[in-house]
Parts: sequence; C-alpha cells; structure tokens
Amino acid sequence: MRKDFGAQTFLYPMPVLIIATYGEDGTPNAMNAAWGGIADTNKISICLSAEHKTVKNILARKAFTVSMATAAQVTAADYVGLVSGNNVPDKIARAGWHTVKSEHVDAPVISELPMNLDCRLESYDEESGLLIGEIVNVSADETVLSDGKIDPAKLCPITFDPVNNAYLQLGQKVGTAFHDGAQLK
Repeated sequence: MRKDFGAQTFLYPMPVLIIATYGEDGTPNAMNAAWGGIADTNKISICLSAEHKTVKNILARKAFTVSMATAAQVTAADYVGLVSGNNVPDKIARAGWHTVKSEHVDAPVISELPMNLDCRLESYDEESGLLIGEIVNVSADETVLSDGKIDPAKLCPITFDPVNNAYLQLGQKVGTAFHDGAQLK
C-alpha cells in the first residue's frame, strides 16, 4: 500500500548546487540551491527567489557558475545556504573557500569544489523564480577524473534529501545506461 504526501517537492536525487557570482564591487558570493537541474542539452534551470543576493548579482553580471557540492565540503556548502550575502558579504571566505575568475564567464570558480559549470544568464522570471542559464563550459579538477572523464566516486557529490533534511553522498554504480535494458528487448 502507498501513502500519499500531497503536492511536495520530493525528488531524488536532488543535487546540491553551489551558485557563485560576483557582486557589484567584485566580491565573490555563493549560495546553496537544491531546486535545479538540466533543462536542455546546454541549459541549466534553477529556482531562486528574487531577494537572494546571488540573483541580483546574476541579473547585473549576466553570468554565474554552478558547482556540485561534495561530501568533503558539506559543512561549507550548508553554511553558504544558511547565511545571506545581503548580510554576510564575505561568506565565501568564512566558508574557508577560495575563488579564481572563470575563463569563460564573469563569475568566480570555487577552488575547493572540483566540478564547475560556467553559465551565461539566458532568462529569469521574477514571478516564478525560474532562472535559465546557458552552460558554456564544464571543468573538473584532474583529481576527480578517471580515464579523462569525471568519476562520481572521486567527485563524491552530495544530494539533498528534502523529506529528512539531510545531505546524502551518491552511492555506487548499479548498472550501465543505454545497455542494461537491452536484455528486455
């Protein structure tokens, strides 16, 4: 028997995305957002309310980066979601993170987060909070690569469990995409 929960934002896995921007004075800013995902072959969508400092920065600079939060950085990733850049302008430094400027967009890359998407603002709907970005580059630190590809076991990305307010590390490989289902043909 199933139990109904009504209309909820329960979806697994829900990535823990760290969105990084520059403020008007060039100060790097970052926030934690879980309501996002791939929207098209080169687009990312994220739901962000207009009062976030990050949104104001994105609208002004037309650029942002998105990194996957990792198990090693869970405390800092949670911290940048707990405090607002409107109130704590140096929250990246307080999180213990360091940044370098992206080579592709006008936004910072967080050095401690090994996978990064460089994005240009495509659209933002203030009423719904839906932000769409064009992914112009993906980069990954060599420490998380195996055979030249991003290795999730080395990246150790975390997901947000909205039911239990928990962060979970992604687990082991259980199958091969575009292959295992062929046995049912």
